[in-house]
Amino acid sequence: MENSFFNSDIFSYGLLPAFIFIARVCDVSLGTLRIIFVSKGNKQIAPFLGFFEVLIWIVAISRIMQNLDNYLTYIAYAGGFATGNYVGMLIEERLAMGIQMIRVFTNKKAEELVQSLNSRGYGATSVQAQGAKEKVHLIYTIVQRNEMVEVLGIINNFNPRAFYTIEDVKAVNEGIFHPRKRKNVIPLSNVLREWRRGK
Repeated sequence: MENSFFNSDIFSYGLLPAFIFIARVCDVSLGTLRIIFVSKGNKQIAPFLGFFEVLIWIVAISRIMQNLDNYLTYIAYAGGFATGNYVGMLIEERLAMGIQMIRVFTNKKAEELVQSLNSRGYGATSVQAQGAKEKVHLIYTIVQRNEMVEVLGIINNFNPRAFYTIEDVKAVNEGIFHPRKRKNVIPLSNVLREWRRGK
């Protein structure tokens, strides 16, 4: 009875392609995240993701090899690969991990922007440079990626036509960073103290 179900059209042309599609979405999403973690130098999470990425891939490809005459599995495999890339990028955007450097070029005085960034807890450095037509000011600031929207808002308020570039930074040493908001977490010692009182 069990073998007849796995040999049925419902399984071969319905459940099996769906399984392969989902498996590919999972393993490619993990692969996308693994590459991102590797590029950011995270040595703890990347190998862990790589293990499950390959494990899921082996299971999916083995099912295809057992059903070489089922062309729906090929379509599911390719569709899962494409969807997995998209899902992986969405997850990475939501996580917003890493540090980025913003380089602002403006012909306005840089002191106003530097003070505005500093007043909100962001470090900034300005230097003078010679542009193609006139002297310009370069402002450098390094921020957490999840703070990028706020910082760009400050820059656009300073000069909506300011030219800026953004690039990833693998590591930093020292520097001034915006203080992270900490969630209200009850210390474990307080929880144990209240529990003992209850007894």
